[in-house]
Amino acid sequence: MPNLGNLLVVSLEQAVAAPLCSSRLADAGARVIKIEREGGDFARNYDDVVNGDSAYFVWLNRGKESIVLDIKDDNDAVFLQRLLSKADIFIQNLAPGAAARSGFGSSVLRKKFPRLITCDISGYGETGVYADMKAYDLLVQAETGLCSITGGPDGPGRVGVSACDIAAGLNAYAGILEGLLAREQSGVGVGVQVSLFAGMADWMNVPYLYQVHTGQSLGRHGLHHPSIAPYGAYPAADGKMVLVSIQNEREWANFCTEILQESDLLEEARFSTPFRRGQNRVELDGLVCASFARWPRAELMTRLRDAGIACGSLNEVKELANHPQLQTVGYGAPNGSVTVIAPPVEFTDGVN
Repeated sequence: MPNLGNLLVVSLEQAVAAPLCSSRLADAGARVIKIEREGGDFARNYDDVVNGDSAYFVWLNRGKESIVLDIKDDNDAVFLQRLLSKADIFIQNLAPGAAARSGFGSSVLRKKFPRLITCDISGYGETGVYADMKAYDLLVQAETGLCSITGGPDGPGRVGVSACDIAAGLNAYAGILEGLLAREQSGVGVGVQVSLFAGMADWMNVPYLYQVHTGQSLGRHGLHHPSIAPYGAYPAADGKMVLVSIQNEREWANFCTEILQESDLLEEARFSTPFRRGQNRVELDGLVCASFARWPRAELMTRLRDAGIACGSLNEVKELANHPQLQTVGYGAPNGSVTVIAPPVEFTDGVN
């Protein structure tokens, strides 16, 4: 598998976005030195559910070394400069302007260390009227409009994980890898800048385009797709929820004949295209609910899979923990060994 074992990463990091980025580099073999403030990364104290450590900290900080430095202290600042003189990558996600005010601005560092790749992670970017604002995940979910299309008809909701932080961290990781490729050709490092807002705004392109070109919001539809039907969650006979997704006419035909057992629906104009099925969602959902009520979830899932229908169970997190597809890894955390979900990328040697 790819190995970044010859690289040194120095990360002045806290919370989620930068630690996620550096953890991916650590997973790939890089040596990562995490710089923490006095008292440590505040993410250490988000909760204490994993043997006294927080779930976020355990997830995001495996495979790293850590040191506490006060970058405003002259001796500590000199020590950090020495570290950076040997580093390949510098990551920081401090409050807006904090790193630059302490003498660790990215452009200054790249002039001093020309091969250094710097990565600045901010809330709203380096310029603009929001540049100096603090940004936490839920605030950015709200600012980007994500909350407005999340939840149900009764009101907006928060995505249940730190989606904006995660987007920013993965964008930072991708940008750094591109920077490493560019350095191979030019011999010179580059500056990478990502923000929570830009990352989530990019993910919002479909609702953005829908709004701009129709003048309407996609709205909130709970566990149903805003424009495709049937695509959502429906109760089985035992009350457990099953999700189905019909996205083409072959699937629709199979669904009508094998599951709904009403082949006459294939001739009805109101259900003749995905768009028309979406327009007549209420009637269609009634038919689906009546059909699904004939079988408990396990039997219904078997029937759907046998008919070639995309389907899934509405699981709780406890069911994720025992999911047959879930892969986990163990490692030593500060307060003892823990098991976490494995990194999502697998490599093969190309030989089958």
